[in-house]
Amino acid sequence: KNSHVNIAVYNTMGKIVKTLVNESQSSGFRSIQWNGKNSNNDKVSSGIYFYSIQSGEFQSTKKMILLD
Repeated sequence: KNSHVNIAVYNTMGKIVKTLVNESQSSGFRSIQWNGKNSNNDKVSSGIYFYSIQSGEFQSTKKMILLD
């Protein structure tokens, strides 16, 4: 069903590095790719980051490794 979707990338300190999606979307399959840059369009360093996906009642946070 249609829902507001929020996908954000966080550093290990819990600060938002970049918000990738923050809008209402219709149901269906989507994909998104993070280019390794922050909100100021600066390249971030290699390391561990977390991404959080929220949509309606669903919420999930996972760990990822950025290698440059």
